[in-house]
Amino acid sequence: MINYTERIALLMEDVVRRTPSLSCVSLSELLVFGRFGRAAAEGAFATCHCLTLPNSDPGYFYWRDRTTGELTRQSEWFITKSPTVAIGQRRIKYLISFALPRFCDQSLRHSRKAHFYPGAPDWVGKLDTIVHELYHIDPEHAGLRRVKCANGSDSERAHGPHFYHDVARMVTAYLGSRPDPALVGFLEHDFTALTTRFGGVAATTFRNFPSFPQRYMERFEMPAPEPLVRIERLKPATQPESYTEDDLDIRHFTEQNTRRLTRKGQHRAA
Repeated sequence: MINYTERIALLMEDVVRRTPSLSCVSLSELLVFGRFGRAAAEGAFATCHCLTLPNSDPGYFYWRDRTTGELTRQSEWFITKSPTVAIGQRRIKYLISFALPRFCDQSLRHSRKAHFYPGAPDWVGKLDTIVHELYHIDPEHAGLRRVKCANGSDSERAHGPHFYHDVARMVTAYLGSRPDPALVGFLEHDFTALTTRFGGVAATTFRNFPSFPQRYMERFEMPAPEPLVRIERLKPATQPESYTEDDLDIRHFTEQNTRRLTRKGQHRAA
């Protein structure tokens, strides 16, 4: 089988090496993994997940009476934290997930980025998605790349007016550098063709698939509210707070589902 996330990770190494605007990306602090996403369903092709976000300020949930507006109950106080992911001695700061088979079957035509690549084949859209997610990594490793408003302030949007143009510029420059066809060739095939050509598509996943490392709530001690109201206990955490290479699997992806093939353990994490 083709290990799709491993191929993407190898391609990312070449993209970062040839693209000055991505020189801030430390691939030793990045982990690529697969998530299941049907080709016919709506949803993202890929997502950049940041593990360097600081703990949130203490907070709580509360409920009010619909008629009187009176506070009737509240949750325990909590802070929101990021899990830790360490592969051997490497502390992972960013995860990039790819939805399979959806990512493999995306079409450049009729997409909003098509006008950046007139006459280009569909697989260039996949390369655009890869560069797009790498470009989300903040140069100062303080989270996701900040988008500036016209007045210079930080925007709450994930993509600014120049984001897509910058990505297309990097993709065009990378292709102009004549990368090794062996590195980009796998992008030319859709999911069905990959399955036929390689006998199946596999990807790195986490042991708690379909979940993966995500922010979680931790109980935080605060004084009791005044006046006293009913306190709702927080639900116990159901996902790990830390992950290592022993939490990585390789799964076989099909059009309809996935199945676990093997635990990656000490093997290289793609």
